[in-house]
Order: sequence, then C-alpha cells, then structure tokens
Amino acid sequence: QAQLTESGGGMVRTGGSLRLSCTFDPTFRSYAMAWFRGVSGAHGTFVAASNWNGGYTTLSDSLEGRFTISKENAKNTMYLQINNLKPEDTGVYYCAASIHCCPRRGVEYGHWGQGTQVTVSS
Repeated sequence: QAQLTESGGGMVRTGGSLRLSCTFDPTFRSYAMAWFRGVSGAHGTFVAASNWNGGYTTLSDSLEGRFTISKENAKNTMYLQINNLKPEDTGVYYCAASIHCCPRRGVEYGHWGQGTQVTVSS
C-alpha cells in the first residue's frame, strides 16, 4: 500500500519555526495533498493543500500567513513551513492525499500518514 510519512515535528518555544515534511510514495506525485491538524480522517482541521505539482496552493483562512505549503515531486516530499509558532498551533499534523484538488474536508482524502507531533510552549 502506498505510504505517506510525516516528520519534522518537535517541541519549540513560542515564536520559533518548524518545517514539517511528508515523504510519499511516487504514486502520489499525481495527487493533490494537504496538511491537517488534530486527528486524521474526517474530523481533522484543514491547514493547507497543494495541487499535484505544487503550482496551486491554498491555506486555511485563519492561519494569518504564518504557514507555507510546498510540494516537490522530484523529491517525493511535501513540506509545511510554520513560522512564528503559537501555543494554539500545538497538535498532531497529518499529511493526506486526494485524487482531486484541493478539498478542505478530511473525509475527501483517502490516504493518510501517521502524523507528527508539534508542541509549542509559551
């Protein structure tokens, strides 16, 4: 089964930065991909999404521009750059893949990674 694997989480202080990575099976080069926070599947909170080649991206309206998503098919990796981290950014971040671009509901993604924990201390 094609896999998605997140990494890059950790514990940081308020104001710090992290870059999360999601490595993916080459199968997902043609897929739209996204980041969710909280839980995987239907109830995750949408963070950001990219179309299949990174040429189109969209972010949650509530993120104040602190988040940047990118997808590099040549490296089989998707990234989420998070700057000026806040305690409310704490949570498990999941990457997900969908054949369609770029839904904001977790239920529309059929493939999920295991998540990476981000903890922001004040």
